[in-house]
Amino acid sequence: MQHYKIVLPADLNDYGSLFGGTLLKWVDEIAYIRVSLDFPGQHFVTIGLDDVEFRHPIREGQILCFECKKVRVGNTSVSYNVQVRGARYETETEEVLFENNISFVCVDKAGNKQKVKNAK
Repeated sequence: MQHYKIVLPADLNDYGSLFGGTLLKWVDEIAYIRVSLDFPGQHFVTIGLDDVEFRHPIREGQILCFECKKVRVGNTSVSYNVQVRGARYETETEEVLFENNISFVCVDKAGNKQKVKNAK
C-alpha cells in the first residue's frame, strides 16, 4: 500500500526539518490503516518499532511516499515494513529517507491479547 503526505510548516522543528515524532506518527497511522484493512473486524494496538534512526533531513514542501508491506504474521501479532521516499522530484524517488518495522498486537475489547484471525 502506498500513501502520501506533504510536509507543511507546522510539521517542522526550529532547524527547518520535519520533526522526527511527526514522521513516526505518520508511520504508525499508515501501518495501522494497513493492518486494519488486512484484518477487518479485529482490533490492533501498536506494540513497537525497531530501532529508530533518522539519517536524512526532510524539508518543508517535500511530498513523502510511504510504502507499507506486511512482513510477518504471528499468533497474536503482525509486523509491517514501512519505507519513506521523497516523491516530489523524480530523482528522489529511489532514495529511502526513512525505514522501520512496526508491530501490532491483536486485542479483544478488554485489551487482552488474542489470536490473529485469517488475513484478507
